[in-house]
Amino acid sequence: MKMRRMRGISMPRIAPPAIGRAPARTALSSISDDENFIMAPRASLAAAFEGRLMSPQALTPAALRAWLQFAHAPGLSPAVLQLLLAAFGSPEALLRASDEAIATVSSPAAAQAVRMSERDDLDTRTAAALAWLDGPGNVLVTLSDPAYPPRLRDLHDPPPLLYVKGGLELLHARGLAVVGSRHATPQGLADATQFARTLSDAGLTIVSGLALGIDGAAHRGGLDGRSGTVAVIATGADLVYPARHRALAHEIAAHGAIVSEWPLGTPARAAHFPQRNRLIAALAIGALVVEAAPRSGSLITARLANELGRDVFAIPGSIHAPLAQGCHALIRDGAKLTAAPLDVLEEYGLDEPAARATSGAMRAGNQGSNTDALREPETAGIAQANRTAATTAPASIKAAPPGNPSERAVLAALGYGPVTYKWLAEHSGLSDDVLHGALLALELAGRVASVAGGRFARLDAAPTPSTRGVLHSPA
Repeated sequence: MKMRRMRGISMPRIAPPAIGRAPARTALSSISDDENFIMAPRASLAAAFEGRLMSPQALTPAALRAWLQFAHAPGLSPAVLQLLLAAFGSPEALLRASDEAIATVSSPAAAQAVRMSERDDLDTRTAAALAWLDGPGNVLVTLSDPAYPPRLRDLHDPPPLLYVKGGLELLHARGLAVVGSRHATPQGLADATQFARTLSDAGLTIVSGLALGIDGAAHRGGLDGRSGTVAVIATGADLVYPARHRALAHEIAAHGAIVSEWPLGTPARAAHFPQRNRLIAALAIGALVVEAAPRSGSLITARLANELGRDVFAIPGSIHAPLAQGCHALIRDGAKLTAAPLDVLEEYGLDEPAARATSGAMRAGNQGSNTDALREPETAGIAQANRTAATTAPASIKAAPPGNPSERAVLAALGYGPVTYKWLAEHSGLSDDVLHGALLALELAGRVASVAGGRFARLDAAPTPSTRGVLHSPA
C-alpha cells in the first residue's frame, strides 16, 4: 500500500554554498587518511546497486581550478550556474568568455561573481583540493560527469561539485534515508540501529546525516549490514562534525561513503543543515523517521522527500512522548506507519533477510511463513509496557520539575519508552542505592510507573502536539 502523497509542490530554494577563506577548525575534527581500519568482511554490495558502477572523470589541475571558480562563485544560485554551464558548455569556456558575454546570458552580477571567485585565494584552494584528492578513496565528481548520482542530478538545484570520501558506487545504490532526533531516547537509538541493520541486510544502503542521536545509530546499523551507509555532511569533506563522531566517520569513509557539497575547510553552520537534508532526501528512494520532536530538522527531510516523490515512513510511539509527536504528525499527513522493517521492505518488493526473518518466526512460535511473525519488532514487550503504564497514569500531572539531581538524571535516562532497571543503571550513571531511592521518589510523585517485565515508564505528559501539517509545504 502506497502512502498518500501530495505532488506538484515545488521544493523551497535554498541559498547555494559560498566559499571564502578556510576558517579555523577549533570545534571540528579533521579526517586524516593515514588511519588503519579493522572491520569484519562484508558481503558484496552488488544487490543494492542500481545501474553499473562508475568511476569519476579525472580532472587536470586547470580543469579543477575552473570548476572550483565556477561552482563556488559567491552568490550564484544553482539555477544560474546551470544556465551558464548550458550556455558555455564548460567552466573553462565560461571563464574565457568576456564579462559582456556572461552578462548577456545571465546578468552583470553573475559576471562579477565569477571574477570575484578568481580573486578569492583560488590558487590556494586548488592546491588544497589537489592534495585532498591524493588521499585514498577521495574523489570529486562534477555535475557534467556521467558518474554524478542521477537522483541528485534530478534536483532543481543539484550541487555543481560533490566531494566524496569512500565508495562512490554507494551514491548510485538503492538507498533509504533513516533520520531522527539528535536527542534520541535509548529505545529510539536501539530501533534506529536494528531497523537500519535489517534494511541494509535486505539490500538498501542507509543514508543519513552523521548527526548525534538517530543519525549515528542508523549509520552503525548500516555498517553492520550488507549494503553499507552514506553520510551526507554539512561541512567540508575534510572535517567531521560533530567531533564526537570522528571514529564513526573514519569507519564510514573506509566501508561506506561520506559526501559533501561544501568546499574543503567549510565549518558547520546552521544554514547548511537544511541544504544537507535535501541531499539526504534526494539520494534515497524513501525516508524513515525514527523519532522526531514537532520542530525537528528530520521533518524537513521528510517533507523534502515527499516533495521529491519519495516514500515517507514513520515509527509511532507513546502519545505522551515529545519525540513521537513529529512521527505522529507525519503519519497523520500520510506517511506510512512503520512498526517493523518489513513494513518498509514490502514497499520495494524486498524480503526480510533470512536470518532475521527466522529469528522473528522463532519468537512467534515457529509459525512458518506467518507474515505477522515477520512483522514482530524487537519491542513487543515495550508495547505491552506502554499499555500498562497508560492504565496507571494519573489524569493530569502538573507538579514542578524534580529538584533532586538524581531524579532528574533518572528522567533524562528514562525517556518515554519503558526500559529495564539495568538500562537505567547504565545510562543514569547512578549507584544502586541512589537509583532505587530516585525511582521510589518518582513513583510516589506520580512521574514514573513500574510496569510489566520489571520495566519503568515515565508518566508525565508531553506538550500538546501541533495541529499544523508537517509533511507538505505550507500553502
